[in-house]
Amino acid sequence: MKKAYIFPGQGAQYPGMGKDHYENAPVARELMEEANSLLGFRLTDIMFEGSVEDLKQTRVTQPAIFLHSVVLAKTLPDFQPALVAGHSLGEFSALVAAGALSFREGLQLVYKRALAMQKACEAEPSTMAAVIGAEDKLVEEVCAEVPEVVVPANYNCPGQIVISGSFAGIDAAMNLLTQRGVKRVLKLVVGGAFHSPLMEPAAHELAAAIEMAVFKQPVCPIYQNVNAMPSTDPDQIRKNLVAQLTAPVRWTQTIRNMVADGALVFTELGPGKVLQGLVKKIAPEVVVEGKDTLN
Repeated sequence: MKKAYIFPGQGAQYPGMGKDHYENAPVARELMEEANSLLGFRLTDIMFEGSVEDLKQTRVTQPAIFLHSVVLAKTLPDFQPALVAGHSLGEFSALVAAGALSFREGLQLVYKRALAMQKACEAEPSTMAAVIGAEDKLVEEVCAEVPEVVVPANYNCPGQIVISGSFAGIDAAMNLLTQRGVKRVLKLVVGGAFHSPLMEPAAHELAAAIEMAVFKQPVCPIYQNVNAMPSTDPDQIRKNLVAQLTAPVRWTQTIRNMVADGALVFTELGPGKVLQGLVKKIAPEVVVEGKDTLN
């Protein structure tokens, strides 16, 4: 029976995340204090005591979710993945959990990614919107028709796509989708247009950092967002990580490919239950569970 481990991305954070691990698992406390030291500020104080608003800042959110996810993997007594995948930011957590990146380098890359994305968002204000109950093809056609920047960003599950782009592009696409009978199109409260061409400056910054980092062959295949395909080749993993910032997250296809390759049990490691819900919609035949706390 193949066990797959999946790691969440931005949006899964909540106040108090990881606190029980810090208080009750020495390995977790050690990793968390190492993270505080590497980052130069006490990330754990914001995770444990910060408000929802504090945790929403990209420079905090990304390292916080990464840290929580990796701690969960490192404290699981029976962590032996056959396959791994992560949603957007979660791809970095998956790579560290599977031994392709060290904890130190993974955290540093995530923090650089967060700062670069925040800078790109500030340089060109932009946003995202969730499209519920529409066919992928319709969403792709509408995005292609809009003259402003707007693209499919997350193929989350059948009937749920997130689009990403400039404010004008998102507004135009939302209007067109509504005209074509889509009942639910919701603008999201996010810092910017993630997984769109507007993240190109962040991709350039991240590429330089990724080039310097040491990647090893992971202990199992990682199914990457860009092409939904398994990879164990460090050079390929590097390229896909850079491309991920401006390309869509192909989560639906990723899960389907993992199931086709024999994954029968999916365990989400990280805050929240977002990915568990998506997997149940994509592949109702598999077992889905989550690990968020020590209990």
